[in-house]
Amino acid sequence: MKLTRPDGAHLTYCTNIHPGEEWAEVRANLLEYVVPVRKRVAPGVPFGLGLRLSGRAAEALGEPAALEELRGILEEHDLYVFTINGFPYGTFHGKPVKEAVYSPDWLEPERVRYTNQLADILAALLPGGLNGTISTVPGAFAPRIAYEADAAAVASAMASHVAKLVRLRRETGRHISLAIEPEPCCQLETIDQTVDFFERHLFGAAGKSALRRETGMSESEAESALREHVGVCYDICHMAVEFEDPARAITKLRASGIRIPKVQVSAGLRVVFDGDNAARFNALKAFAEDVYLHQVVELRRNGDIRRYVDLPDALEAAAKEPTAPAEWRIHFHVPLFHRDFGHFESTQAHVAEALGVLRGTECRHYEVETYTWHVLPPELRSVGIVEAVSRELEWTAARLAESGADQPGDDSR
Repeated sequence: MKLTRPDGAHLTYCTNIHPGEEWAEVRANLLEYVVPVRKRVAPGVPFGLGLRLSGRAAEALGEPAALEELRGILEEHDLYVFTINGFPYGTFHGKPVKEAVYSPDWLEPERVRYTNQLADILAALLPGGLNGTISTVPGAFAPRIAYEADAAAVASAMASHVAKLVRLRRETGRHISLAIEPEPCCQLETIDQTVDFFERHLFGAAGKSALRRETGMSESEAESALREHVGVCYDICHMAVEFEDPARAITKLRASGIRIPKVQVSAGLRVVFDGDNAARFNALKAFAEDVYLHQVVELRRNGDIRRYVDLPDALEAAAKEPTAPAEWRIHFHVPLFHRDFGHFESTQAHVAEALGVLRGTECRHYEVETYTWHVLPPELRSVGIVEAVSRELEWTAARLAESGADQPGDDSR
């Protein structure tokens, strides 16, 4: 869906909602799901893709015949690719993923190799005159970063990938940005941590030195290239879970010269504890599933913040606490058009507020990303995937077109 706005923004959804690690499965998903979505939300006009490719699928598309097959599908169905989700490398559905979703991370050479492969694929598919983005893990899972040297190593690896992006731009004319996605319980989870990493490491000595070694650039040229080719993937669910104020967060990134080349439009869960808290805790058990991490950020009644790596950990701790916390924000992506869950609600209002702020920025890539469809409680899957994705896109397009941030949403239940 290309938004009919003068700034030329593009809206899509991420195909990581569809299980499939092999190229053949990706191809089947394009035909079974993406084409019907396009016919519903973008009849008669090109529809952009947020493509998720595993390491195996990326390897397969490195072969010319497979890449040509993908080009043929795009052309036949009036589709185009402008962004790739390069976050999950391995199996992403059907079995426990949890913290393995970050592996390989930016401390491992395979992460650089994989992201370089994605850049080659995107450069080959990207329409002329359109910039591309690749979203990626926020460095590493937090326990992996023990020392300043680890953070510097992550920055050096990211700069090595930027060298690839610089070469691609020179060779193909295609401009691609790496969009780093802060997430709870990772090396980069808050906006303050993210800005600190960019300023001290990625745009600092480690990043510039690594890029200069690979390209022969001057120090000023290296810093300019890093600022031009690396930014933040602003996942709205993650930021809501972290209690980040959208206006403050986005203003701080921009004031630090950190671009926001990609936004992931997603909602999590918000639980305010008052009244019948036992019923709330009991209802939350339906979301404590075994595939994905569902980090919890807890606001204590004294204003302190406490973090839990996964929802079952938070529920176990709450059972031992004599006093309930003030509020929980939970990293469990839920459909954007749902707001009311009975005993708690989604962060839908936060999404609308963030989109209202983002409308005034340079960001042009918006990707709906509710990958948890297959692990949602059954009552939230009462419609098919094509209808659900279409409604999410329609909800987001309406918010982006509004003149005000806080508009009523589709509160389907």
